[in-house]
Amino acid sequence: MPHPDENADLGARVDAAVTAALTAIEAATTTAELQAAKAAHNGQGSELASLNGSLRELAPEDRKAAGQLIGAGRGRVAEAIAARQAELAAAEEQAQLEAERVDVTALPRIRTAGGRHPLTMLVDEMSDVFVGMGWEIAEGPELEHEWYNFDALNVDPDHPARGESDTFYVAPAERHLVLRTQTSPVQMRSMLTRELPIYVVAPGRVYRTDDIDATHLPVFTQIEGLAVDKGITMAHLRGTLEHLARIMFGDEARIRLRPNYFPFTEPSAEMDVWHPGMRGGPRWVEWGGCGMVNPNVLRAAGLDPDVYSGFAFGMGIERTLQFRYQLDDMRDMIEGDVRFTEQFGMVI
Repeated sequence: MPHPDENADLGARVDAAVTAALTAIEAATTTAELQAAKAAHNGQGSELASLNGSLRELAPEDRKAAGQLIGAGRGRVAEAIAARQAELAAAEEQAQLEAERVDVTALPRIRTAGGRHPLTMLVDEMSDVFVGMGWEIAEGPELEHEWYNFDALNVDPDHPARGESDTFYVAPAERHLVLRTQTSPVQMRSMLTRELPIYVVAPGRVYRTDDIDATHLPVFTQIEGLAVDKGITMAHLRGTLEHLARIMFGDEARIRLRPNYFPFTEPSAEMDVWHPGMRGGPRWVEWGGCGMVNPNVLRAAGLDPDVYSGFAFGMGIERTLQFRYQLDDMRDMIEGDVRFTEQFGMVI
């Protein structure tokens, strides 16, 4: 049998471990703290676990009494943990319910659904017209090299459009970077990187040093189309634009082409659309520019103009939105007033 002093010593150690455990359990204010107390006082490495492990060092006839003493202590700790666990779980559930409590007598908070900007929706609508014809969407950088924005498009070095009064140049000047003045650079990038034939439409932001007024913005959106293939003619250009006009403005819409000059197309034309829904009655409205791709532009892309031909066109999205919906002031499109966008339906 163990010596009485040894039993007293073991009992004192068990009592001390149980007291420490009960103190820690009672001090726990969350289930996480309780789990930490359980691991520290009743898990592996705890004093009670160490005492239990020391049973193997006792003589067989002494283990039963010692084991009962330690087991009783661990039982008290386990019961205390279970009780505290129930108390904390109930308290936390009550706190959660209180946090989620809804005052059914309070006035409801009305949240207006957000939506996409009408310019974005119009870009998608116009792009879908061309995707439906088998065209692809092309993109290019808004910070563009002068070669793509001007030189490759047959714009002479002394052309007025290259002046700082029309174009945003980006320092340092020796890098020859500009904020693109049109989406036409995407034409050249498409011809340099895509396999022939090419049928792409390129929507995107462009930048010009215009003052803001009812009909001009320094940052606006264009959509530009390019078709390069064998046997492309002005008839293909006209048919494509007339199809787009009827989808945009109704079955009665039609277009007319007036001679004009653009460096990157030859021949070039200004495009007007007969808009049947204009305020004050149907009339012709200038919509954009177009023409056959200039042979010099084809050569800059490494294409033989005796074999391939193409057409290109472009129009402003803001201008399209403006006279499609009879809007008086283009500035309304950029002010972020939800009352403006609500007119077009808040489409998520």
